[in-house]
Amino acid sequence: MTTTTKQRVSEEQRRRVLDLRRRMSLREVATATGLPLGTVKTLVSRSGAFRDNLEHRAFFTLPPFRPSASTGLNTRTAPPQRAITGDKEVDALLWLRECIETGDEALIGLALEASKRVATPHAELDQRFREWEWQPYRLGLKPGIPPFRIYGLHELEKLARDSLALAKDRAEAAGRFANVNADTDQEHWCCVVLAGMKPDEFGLYDDDEVAERFKAHPERLPHTLADCLHELDYWSDLWRLRRASRESPGAYAYEGPGEASARRFFVEGLLAEVRPRNRDEAKAVLRHANIRDLLNGAKGDAILENLIG
Repeated sequence: MTTTTKQRVSEEQRRRVLDLRRRMSLREVATATGLPLGTVKTLVSRSGAFRDNLEHRAFFTLPPFRPSASTGLNTRTAPPQRAITGDKEVDALLWLRECIETGDEALIGLALEASKRVATPHAELDQRFREWEWQPYRLGLKPGIPPFRIYGLHELEKLARDSLALAKDRAEAAGRFANVNADTDQEHWCCVVLAGMKPDEFGLYDDDEVAERFKAHPERLPHTLADCLHELDYWSDLWRLRRASRESPGAYAYEGPGEASARRFFVEGLLAEVRPRNRDEAKAVLRHANIRDLLNGAKGDAILENLIG
């Protein structure tokens, strides 16, 4: 009769397993340490180090939305009609565009309905407007024309969709923040952690020292790729709300302190370090990296190697 003795694992072996697991699959860790695969799985599971970090997630979360206490109607009045180009049909379309840019749902609906009654094809009016717009500067300044026009004059449907989305984001910013352009607690924390570090001439911080500093705060460190995506979504949403709250379309949105950007770059770097727990998590990271244009160059290769390795 044979008896099986349970293999004892030292504290040093346990730490090595957890360290290797951050870069290797479970089977690779078992091979590298000489431990049974089942033992490796148990050590990783019991450590809790590869479960979502709930404390980290709670910290990197936007403030709760608080609806406005005002119950009154907040309907905007239509902007005044003006003779800008001297072409009545073009000026009519410019005015409808201004109505749409208010972000008021009722005005937008009326403007889109009114645009259907403009007989001349809108693309033709757009061309007439561009010809007027590019006349010699002897005509002087052209009042009423947005300085950073993105949409063609005829793209009213697209402008309406984006204008409504922008108004929704603006309302969300007002509901979540007293001042969306003030540094958040998360940004202040990043400044505290990186206090004393000096950026280079491009405003960038040393990656290795940034990583060392942030990793010294494990309570706010992503444990999983899902944690990484959660935090990156926080920074993206903060930027979205700040962009929506700009005073004018041509103004720059507040980007926050450089230390917060360093944190975001650090977390993006973790996408190439933290091993995916399953295929679904790997696919979520791939989708995020593709949308955010993170798959180019050496950084993109490292992310891909981590996901498929």
